[in-house]
Amino acid sequence: MPKFAANLSLLFTELPLIERFAAAAKQGFKQVEIQFPYELPIEAIRSQLEQHNLQLILINVPAGDWAGGDRGIACQPDRKTEFRAGVVLALEYAQALQVPQVNCLSGIAPHTVAYTEIEDTFLENIAFAADMFEKAGVKVLMEAINTRDIPGFWLNNSRQAFEIIKKLDKLNVAFQYDVYHMQIMEGDLINTLRTNLEQIAHIQIADVPGRHEPGTGEINFPNLFKALEAMGYSGFVSLEYNPVGQTIDGLRWLSQTDQ
Repeated sequence: MPKFAANLSLLFTELPLIERFAAAAKQGFKQVEIQFPYELPIEAIRSQLEQHNLQLILINVPAGDWAGGDRGIACQPDRKTEFRAGVVLALEYAQALQVPQVNCLSGIAPHTVAYTEIEDTFLENIAFAADMFEKAGVKVLMEAINTRDIPGFWLNNSRQAFEIIKKLDKLNVAFQYDVYHMQIMEGDLINTLRTNLEQIAHIQIADVPGRHEPGTGEINFPNLFKALEAMGYSGFVSLEYNPVGQTIDGLRWLSQTDQ
């Protein structure tokens, strides 16, 4: 079976973020990820990781004003300076906490800007991030998001992402494959993963519809996990879903998977 990690931004939200590390460890997780850890000081996170014997495997570069509707800014030409400042902050956290991978969200495409300018901006920003993080041995990921949940999100399918990776030709740039988003946008999950596995560094899961835990929707997760094992996927599969009820109750599927 794959190596599972807990996303502390969506799981254990019954608790403040600082208390979710202990909750994840109590449920047997050894690795965690946090979308945006910046509300907590580095030392507070480090203390929790050490205390509970956890590894922080992924964070996101700051994504603009999330409360104000931003969902990333990497594709927006007028916000390059802001994006690069976010890269510097993410690099500080990644280096201090030994985070091996950092995700960059493209964001929503500006309606008044040509596609070519948007793409050039994203390529330039990801190349900048890749060069910055390469010095620290950190991999830069990009994630495609479905346009049903976030209308207008620029990077929204795997083919687009793989084309960008090819254009960038950076050894430390890869794709973060989110099963939930890709099931909505294109389906064909197992074949896409198998065909492009060398370019996929991280996987996140949630069922469709609803973005809840496996077993609540249409995706055949047992088949998906068996396929990942068969194709030799060595990365993590992170639980990035909204539990239907209490997080612990929603983890029953995981204990059944391990059997």
